[in-house]
Amino acid sequence: QVQLVESGGGSVQAGGSLRLSCAASGQTFSSPAMAWFRQAPGKEREFVAVISCSDGSTYYSDSVEGRFTISRDNAKNTVYLQMNSLKPEDTAVYYCTADPVDITWADFRSWGQGTRVTVSS
Repeated sequence: QVQLVESGGGSVQAGGSLRLSCAASGQTFSSPAMAWFRQAPGKEREFVAVISCSDGSTYYSDSVEGRFTISRDNAKNTVYLQMNSLKPEDTAVYYCTADPVDITWADFRSWGQGTRVTVSS
């Protein structure tokens, strides 16, 4: 059973920055990729960013490309999401995920409890 614990959420003004962290633990944790999703109030969950745990390759949604950076520290089983130039539309609960369902990495089996990010204008 993989456990994912997010931290680093909070409130910030537009244009500000936040860094989210996600610590993974559990018996023999191993995942080919980890990702961040978010869900804004009244909206469906959406993909934010994914990182390969083997070669570090990354992929971002168009809405965050150039503003957010996903990274990982394999030794610590931790993934990060650096969020810069935040906008009010980035307001959401952010979820860390691991253990992709299939090779598309579009969905994941393990999810954290979420951390709330609020961006005010």
